[in-house]
Amino acid sequence: MEYIEITLGALLREKARIQGEREFLVYADRNLRFTYAEFDKRVDEMAKALLAIGLKKGAHVGIWATNVPDWLTLLFASARVGMVLVTVNTGYKLHELDYLMKQSDLDCLFLNDGWRDSDYVSMVYELVPELKTAPRGHLHSERFPCLRHVVYIGQQKHRGMYSLSEMLLLGRHTGDEELRDIETSLNVNDVVNMQYTSGTTGFPKGVMLSHRNIINNGKGIGDNQRFTEKDIVCLPVPLFHCFGLVLGIMAVITHGSCAAMLEWFDPLLVLATLQKEKCTAVYGVPTMFIAELNHPMFKMFDFSSLRTGIMAGSPCPIETMKQVMTDMHMPEITICYGLTESSPVMTQTRYDDPLEVKVETVGRALPGVEVTIRNPETGEECPDGVHGEFCCRGYNSMKGYYKMPEETARCIDKDGWLHSGDLGVKDTNGNFRVTGRIKDMIIRGGENVYPKEIEDFLYTMPGVKDVQVVGIASEKYGEEVGAFIILHKDVRINEEDVRDYCRGQISRFKIPTYVFFTDNYPLTPSGKIQKYLLREEGLKKVRELGIAT
Repeated sequence: MEYIEITLGALLREKARIQGEREFLVYADRNLRFTYAEFDKRVDEMAKALLAIGLKKGAHVGIWATNVPDWLTLLFASARVGMVLVTVNTGYKLHELDYLMKQSDLDCLFLNDGWRDSDYVSMVYELVPELKTAPRGHLHSERFPCLRHVVYIGQQKHRGMYSLSEMLLLGRHTGDEELRDIETSLNVNDVVNMQYTSGTTGFPKGVMLSHRNIINNGKGIGDNQRFTEKDIVCLPVPLFHCFGLVLGIMAVITHGSCAAMLEWFDPLLVLATLQKEKCTAVYGVPTMFIAELNHPMFKMFDFSSLRTGIMAGSPCPIETMKQVMTDMHMPEITICYGLTESSPVMTQTRYDDPLEVKVETVGRALPGVEVTIRNPETGEECPDGVHGEFCCRGYNSMKGYYKMPEETARCIDKDGWLHSGDLGVKDTNGNFRVTGRIKDMIIRGGENVYPKEIEDFLYTMPGVKDVQVVGIASEKYGEEVGAFIILHKDVRINEEDVRDYCRGQISRFKIPTYVFFTDNYPLTPSGKIQKYLLREEGLKKVRELGIAT
């Protein structure tokens, strides 16, 4: 693989020079459009504003916002002046924000109004009451000693905060000398982005990613979708997560393509954007594609421009994949697998892989990335067909967890292998399958049970729309198999029907002891199912029913 050895700010400047008049960023719902040249100019203004308020190279700049247009302005501006963009999960509440701001040593925080039932401005005032009395630029917070600035992404005035328009105006009236000096001092291995793992297990950790990490990962991802400057990629996935930032924006800019953004996921708005902008690709987790396919207005839209895209984040039901490939006109859709620590993609199916590869595997290793399945106990590489832990090594390995050297050493071993914590297996064609997380694997009476195997089987049961399998704590067996099932509308199935369907088809110890019917699953804001909450809910239900565990 030929690596891109350039920083993110320089990459944008190069694209603006080569294809300045081509569109880079579009919001179809408000007809907001930026060419590469226009966006590059705005990034310069923001970069100079960051310097003008006193931030220095290496500063940690947080962004807590939905996919607003200037989210990306801040990404490229902070990169251009050697600062680290710290992305904040849009679903965070007070305690989580408090933790991140302290742990990340945040120097500056950009935020918008909020998301769903979260009022970001009120939460920040509660954590940083000094904002209400301190002049802008002179903040001294007892709780967050590094924090000096808060910027509101919008026109409205808030005490102690700069507004976005004030920042851009400040940048327009600041000279270029310091900006140019810093640009020439940057290195591709500098940390450019810090993303906190979603916290589906344990405390979130700040994953430090370099320019080289994310740019080259995006390049490989886009290559596997055959992206060119003619592609228009619809991105309804969050930018605070690698799905939006790397699989999306990095793949777009490395190929000179255009990003058709959504501020948040809305299935109808996705369908309208696909038609209006004649998108050639669209991204999403399976639950997003299911919502789009099942929307009552789905058949009113024209998807003939679509060709490819990415489905990732959780396993894809076979029927959903078939529908996406045919009904949404996406025969070249791909599947990706990875984690934030690997920048994030390790493996990806290819655009021309057959259906069975796209639904039964997560594809082959990206160019430049070594991927192996290793015995979690011995560390030795497993032969083809033998289950073990996904590990990778290459340009995509993170720089480490911020201020967590012991955690970093546990994740990346002395030989440079990054340990994912995910279980998988490789076939003789080099394609990998994910069989679950090491912590998700159910051990029932000494038997290893892989949740995905049972989920894939239960997807074949008529009436089942979605299913998630988890281990429910048991005094007798250690764990019992529990299945949380979402049914199609107007379907009537009971627990015993599910077990009857399993009998004779899968091993007795794999048949769900507990079957729960639900309307939805607990999700992270990026759309990942939080299985640990399902385990807790299942154990609670079992105890409420008075069933011996």
